[in-house]
Amino acid sequence: MNLRDIKKDIEYVIGAFIDDCSLFSSVNSKADDEALGELLDEAVDLFNDLKDKVNFKGEGAKGAYYASIRKELLEKTDALYAKLSEVVKKAGQTE
Repeated sequence: MNLRDIKKDIEYVIGAFIDDCSLFSSVNSKADDEALGELLDEAVDLFNDLKDKVNFKGEGAKGAYYASIRKELLEKTDALYAKLSEVVKKAGQTE
């Protein structure tokens, strides 16, 4: 695993989440735009945090460091998708 790959992974995974939020908002008129906005803010904060961690010039094994960042990316993105799922369920219940 190298620096370029982890940067691409961060951009792809978080970009896909942002696309999913935008698509849900545009397709569903009952979507809670405030909750979606909060999710988007969390996603942008996660993106910035992970990019800062990737760009940190630390000592030691870079492969293990990048693997920990990738693990954090996946865990936190899963948590964001769980929150998005709750917003989708609430929108479905109000119809």
